[in-house]
Amino acid sequence: MKRVLLGLLLAAGVAARAAAPFFPFCIDWHDAKKRGFAEQATMLKELGYDGVGHIFLPKLAERIASLDAAGLKLYQITMQVNLAPTAKAPYDEQQFKEALALVKGRHVQFLLLMHGQKPSDTAVDARAVALVRGMADRARDAGSQVLLYPHVGDWIERLEDACRVADQVDRPNVGVMFNLCHWLRVSKDRDYQPLLTQAMPRLRAVSINGADEFDSQPGWAHYIQPLGRGSFDMFTFLKTLRQLGYTGPIGLQCYGITGDVRDPLAESISAWHSYAGGTSSK
Repeated sequence: MKRVLLGLLLAAGVAARAAAPFFPFCIDWHDAKKRGFAEQATMLKELGYDGVGHIFLPKLAERIASLDAAGLKLYQITMQVNLAPTAKAPYDEQQFKEALALVKGRHVQFLLLMHGQKPSDTAVDARAVALVRGMADRARDAGSQVLLYPHVGDWIERLEDACRVADQVDRPNVGVMFNLCHWLRVSKDRDYQPLLTQAMPRLRAVSINGADEFDSQPGWAHYIQPLGRGSFDMFTFLKTLRQLGYTGPIGLQCYGITGDVRDPLAESISAWHSYAGGTSSK
């Protein structure tokens, strides 16, 4: 009897460790129902998500109000940084200042999509490092983090790029995010453990989704699917993250998934619970 009880307690402990904060983002881009923020918050609460990620800086106050009313958390805000020499400014400083005031004390992560230069071009490092340091110093007073977001085709395209720049920035509130779909598109190597191990000192967020491990087509249809679908072994990936000591938030990438967004969100959180409970090996 004692052995059975111990086994149940150990299993519960594993499930608890697996239950990292889980939230979707990009949910309003292709939703056939075109839900507003309040409707989205109600839906996310009903489905059991912890919060949501917000794309770009406009309408942030409205998003926060809708989440507060539903008792949900705003985890991340994605913003673009244009490093092109012809850009009028890398980003809208006034909007960023206003956003920081709105999220002060909420421990929100700002995800930087840094583009406007050739992918992985180290000649841009010095300028980018100075820019990110300035943003990080502003974000620190609001209790926020600044994360470098690898995105296919951008200057920061690979997790290795994000880690290189974050190490040079050398601020405690600057980290990196691993994005499964972009890693699958960019990397030819499917051995993610060494990469995650390298990134762990700076790894502050991870995004996942259902995906096929290999796809010869140029589009996103196979690389972004509802969680639980595709040939990529998500159970082992999440297990690896836990073994490496990752305890941060995990975002669900929903970009490009069409139809009523409630359906893939419901499917995805069911898969998430199966991974956390150790009942799925897919």
